[in-house]
Amino acid sequence: MTTDYVHDAAEDTAEPAPVPLSPAMPLEGAPEWAGATWVGTLDVAEIADGDPAPGSAPDGSVTCVPLDAAGYQRARVLLRHGSVPIRFVDAPIDDGLVRVPVAPYALPQLPSRASLPPVSVVVCTHERPGMLADALQSLQRLDYPDYEVVVVDNAPRTDGTRRVVGSLDDPRFRIVTEPVAGLSNARNAGLLATAHDLVAFTDDDVVADTGWLLGLAQGFARSPEIACVCGMVPSGELRTRSQVYFDWRVSWADSTRARVFSLAEPPSDLPLFPFQIGVYGTGANFAVRRDIALSLGGFDEALGAGTRTRGGEDIDMFFRILTAGHALANEPDSIIWHRHRSTDDDLLEQSRGYGVGLGAWLTKVVTDRRHLALALRVLRRRSRAVARAGVAYGAITRPPEGIADGVAAQAGRREVMSVVGGPVALVRERLRGRRARPLAKARS
Repeated sequence: MTTDYVHDAAEDTAEPAPVPLSPAMPLEGAPEWAGATWVGTLDVAEIADGDPAPGSAPDGSVTCVPLDAAGYQRARVLLRHGSVPIRFVDAPIDDGLVRVPVAPYALPQLPSRASLPPVSVVVCTHERPGMLADALQSLQRLDYPDYEVVVVDNAPRTDGTRRVVGSLDDPRFRIVTEPVAGLSNARNAGLLATAHDLVAFTDDDVVADTGWLLGLAQGFARSPEIACVCGMVPSGELRTRSQVYFDWRVSWADSTRARVFSLAEPPSDLPLFPFQIGVYGTGANFAVRRDIALSLGGFDEALGAGTRTRGGEDIDMFFRILTAGHALANEPDSIIWHRHRSTDDDLLEQSRGYGVGLGAWLTKVVTDRRHLALALRVLRRRSRAVARAGVAYGAITRPPEGIADGVAAQAGRREVMSVVGGPVALVRERLRGRRARPLAKARS
């Protein structure tokens, strides 16, 4: 049961003070182009109880001061009520102020804190101590009663990661070393080292929202059939053209709709399900039931960053969970802010990795008899939808006006063309002995 909140400012007489807004994550520099957008959040629960509400106006908007916003002309603000996201608002910044339209909105049902299960968090990292420090500090601030953080130092060359973890002086944080390079190897090492039955994964280039684990726990509570929960991964920094392109490119950055996916009840709006992997989520924010992930053999060590395939280990896990008969939930209340690649070179390299990873995963699908049969059934029933999906994927080579400079267009073309390199990359990793094999170790 929801009610609408609309602030009545008819009797307000004093000029309200603007509400200060902090950026979603620490900014790495000044905005580099006119289309840059400052990103932050506004908790309407904190302003709704005011009399008058701070910064409020008769039209239901709130005047805010975005901090560290020098040089930005626009702001993107996530409206939230406590830990629950409501919607994103884009508005101009004028003389250092931004008017954020708030009302009306439906009062959400806040997540229950009764019987919250303990959670293990796994953060895989490789020689990025600066970013890792920001990520781990945000994990220290999580609003959750019982959790541990396992930092997996993957193929380390220095002691930078160990020093960052040690500087926290926090008994909830510990470090394990995985000497073999590869994100799947690191994820498997973390999975084996965890103490709890729910295991959440995130990356080292993120900032976790304080309610991140509350959202994941809420996702698992929706049904005992759910074996994986993916959260929202909005852009935490949009100061460069490369970051804005990537923000336009991905589909898991701004959805505030909770969903549950399963083969038992295929979604009517996804004709290519379960192959429309972009709607589930991404490796920066998801959690699994440990026993189910282990029963599926863990993460495929031939996929992921640090191998020739460059990616695909997260979508492979999501797909295998679904095709094994389990359910997967998308839970927008679980938020991880992501720092996209900020330079053109990094964007182009990431685009190539996305393409190769997708091609490698598709190769794995068609070389599995059961998954190939499923793909052929979908293709026969949904041939037009398959054709439309192919056209839509090719459309990333033509980004919209405003970010459609040479680099953005080149990134899209590179991603699409790199898909053809996936089969060779997967074969080469298999020949190196990297396989999707059962994990022999158990929790000690």
